[in-house]
Amino acid sequence: MSKQIRIGVIILAVLVAAYMGMDMWELYQNEQLWGYRPVILFIAIWKAIQLSLTLRWKEMMPRWRWLTMSTVSGILLALSFPPFSTTFLIFLAWVPLLLVEHEASGTKNSGRKVMFFAYNTFVIWNILATYWVGNTAFVAGVFAMFLNAFFMSVPFWLFHKTKQIMPRLGYTGFVVYWISFELLHLTWEISWPWITLGNAFSQFPSWVQWYEYTGVFGGSLWALLANLLVFFLVRNFLEKKEKPAVLEIGKVVGLLVIPIAVGLFMYSAQTQKGPKAEVVIVQPNFEPHHEKFTIPDRTQLKRFVALADTAITPKTKYVLFPETSFGLVEISDFDKNGEIRFLKSFLEKHPQVTLITGVDSYKQFAESDPDTRHTRTVKRGSGTMRYELYNGAIQMRAGNYEEDHYKKSRFVPGPEIFPYRDILFFVKPVVDYLGGSVMGLGSQPQRSVFEMDGMKIAPSICYESIYGSYNTGYIKKGAQATFIMTNDGWWDNTAGHRQHLQFATLRSIETRRDIARSANTGISAFINQRGDILQPTKYDEAVAIRGDIQLNDEITFYVIWGDMIARLSFFTALLLVGNLFVKWRVKR
Repeated sequence: MSKQIRIGVIILAVLVAAYMGMDMWELYQNEQLWGYRPVILFIAIWKAIQLSLTLRWKEMMPRWRWLTMSTVSGILLALSFPPFSTTFLIFLAWVPLLLVEHEASGTKNSGRKVMFFAYNTFVIWNILATYWVGNTAFVAGVFAMFLNAFFMSVPFWLFHKTKQIMPRLGYTGFVVYWISFELLHLTWEISWPWITLGNAFSQFPSWVQWYEYTGVFGGSLWALLANLLVFFLVRNFLEKKEKPAVLEIGKVVGLLVIPIAVGLFMYSAQTQKGPKAEVVIVQPNFEPHHEKFTIPDRTQLKRFVALADTAITPKTKYVLFPETSFGLVEISDFDKNGEIRFLKSFLEKHPQVTLITGVDSYKQFAESDPDTRHTRTVKRGSGTMRYELYNGAIQMRAGNYEEDHYKKSRFVPGPEIFPYRDILFFVKPVVDYLGGSVMGLGSQPQRSVFEMDGMKIAPSICYESIYGSYNTGYIKKGAQATFIMTNDGWWDNTAGHRQHLQFATLRSIETRRDIARSANTGISAFINQRGDILQPTKYDEAVAIRGDIQLNDEITFYVIWGDMIARLSFFTALLLVGNLFVKWRVKR
């Protein structure tokens, strides 16, 4: 591609980005949603940046080939994830990028080249798979895609350096560095484990019934090993011009077929366990950007109650409402709140029913109470009020005057937590100017469960349902089923809410617990102990559904041992990095 053509494409990309940005701004001003527009905007922005960087390069021919190959890897990785049914692409999606790394290894400044082409792959993957984050908070969406792509590039660059200095351990480094990165993404404050490789198989949960032993990192390991075997076949064919040996092909086929066969066998043998309980799930369908937080809580709750009344029977044990159904409620005075009293009057008509609902709540501190990390201060009359905010859930029942309260503790970076605010303190004025807060939400140190009549329920709120090992904390506290409360309408009718639902199937397999999932809008559903999605609702409909869950007490291997694959990978990665550093120093 000549310099003139590149400049033309850059100008076109800038014009597309500018047009899309103005269109999105106009929609925002008219209180309309963006739908799929962010994906066009982000792709146009990246294409302009990408080609602008290439203008300074010389001898472009081999690099254009690498740019194409790394782009193909990004597209294949995105197509491996829900809502696409092309999950099998995950077994070869890394191959073009691995070929780029292999060919670049013998060139000057190979580390810089590998970093750039890896970044290209991961930007495209992030944009195509998670563009919808921009519908929630545009700035947070930009960071989620472009910063996350940089984080992803680091383990791939480390793999390249390990392969240069310790060739025999290079591809071991590829596997353990990547899984270690995925583990890190589950634990640090900039946590964004949405496109963990093992999540790709949520589109076909019958393939990965063995997640009850390995968790999602078993799927990540499977995908990485399969890509390496396919890469070795392709590399040898390209270099030696020989057809792959039957044994080599057999290894690839075996690695692909055997885990699927085991999963399908376990799927057919898996049976529902535990006594039944009838549950009603309410999907009220209030659009969150411009509707939900402007309509009075009582008006919304009347719809909640009316929908629930259409589905409740004398056998109903639980009614489930979605995340942030109403609020703000002071946690020490629940029964003084008008909405709580309204719901109590509804429950008095159904004395056998226990209500679990999401709620925005806060705790007001007394003068003698010390500040916490999340304490906020507001003027109140001639003085000030100190308080802490929570995204929580409560359990209510007629005649029960003490509500159980659970505080969400896994937060979305940006909207719910400002990562590493002590280090990034200089950003606080900008956040305050934009109307946000660096204080974040209060949490609780351990998981807790809601118990009623001997039944124990795990209250998982929105983002918390993405974390496998986190959810085992509920099961260790005795949870027999999981209730997920979420508000997926922030993402509009795009891939985000479908992915969120599919990922929940993996939690049911890991813990062998039934799931009842209530979304403010699309998709609410029941999920059984082998990951089947039952009675899924449509997006943008107000509805209540009724079904049976089974309360299982058995504990899976994964609940006991957690992410062993990730921990072993992290330990191995530390050894490799330490050895790499020593050898690099000696070589210098």
